[in-house]
Order: sequence, then C-alpha cells, then structure tokens
Amino acid sequence: MKDDILKLDNQLCFALYACSKEIIRLYKPILDEFGITYTQYITLLALWEEDNVIVKDLGSKLLLRSNTLTPVLKKLENMDLIERIRDKNDERNVYIKLTKKGAEMKEKAIIIPQNAFCQTGLDLEELRHLRSHLKKLLENMINL
Repeated sequence: MKDDILKLDNQLCFALYACSKEIIRLYKPILDEFGITYTQYITLLALWEEDNVIVKDLGSKLLLRSNTLTPVLKKLENMDLIERIRDKNDERNVYIKLTKKGAEMKEKAIIIPQNAFCQTGLDLEELRHLRSHLKKLLENMINL
C-alpha cells in the first residue's frame, strides 16, 4: 500500500532512534557505577585512544558541537578526569588531556562494553556486522 511508507515501524529513523535510546539506557546502570554519563563515557573513550587533543578535534571525532561538548568537558574536569590546557602560542586552541585518575580509569572501564554487550542478545559476529553497517551508513550521511 501507498501509506505503508508512513508507518512508524517502516521508518529507519525511528528504528535507529529507538535503538540508540535503549542502548544508552542499557549503559546507564553500568556507567552509574563509574559516576559518568554516556556522553562523558564516549569522550573518555576518545581520549583513551588519543590523549592531549584540541577541543575542536575531539568534537569532530565525537560528532558533538561545542555547546554540547563544553559542559561535558567542564564536568570531567571537575571530576579530576581531564584537564583543559590553553595553547600558549594560540589561545584559541584548548587541549584536553587525561589526568592520572582519568588515565587509570581505563583499566577499570574495560568491563563496560563487555557488560553492555552481554545484554544485547547479539552474538559477536552479529554485533560486528551491525556495527559495520552502521559505520557505513554514518560515513555515507556525513559525506552528503
């Protein structure tokens, strides 16, 4: 039928939106044990990969605008997990660097993805396949 295209269950956008909300809900109790939010978690993940980065580059990697990222960074700094260091040569640039406490959290955080994965009902191959397709979709949309 012509109207089927407008059914909620037929919408890719709704399926992605609902899954995203549920994934974040699934992570919440795990992250609560660390005293961090999902956005703080992905920020730390990026910094554990590459530390001492410019705020702009961190925002690009996380696909977050500065009005979203700045409060996250302030909170992480207040928690003594990161420090913000203004570039002495170009004050427009602010570097984000993990503190000792932030770097040490990585060791404990290894359980986060494992605990979350166990609750998805997917096996490892299904998870890899899904992530691959989602990454391709994201790349296609970013390159529009």
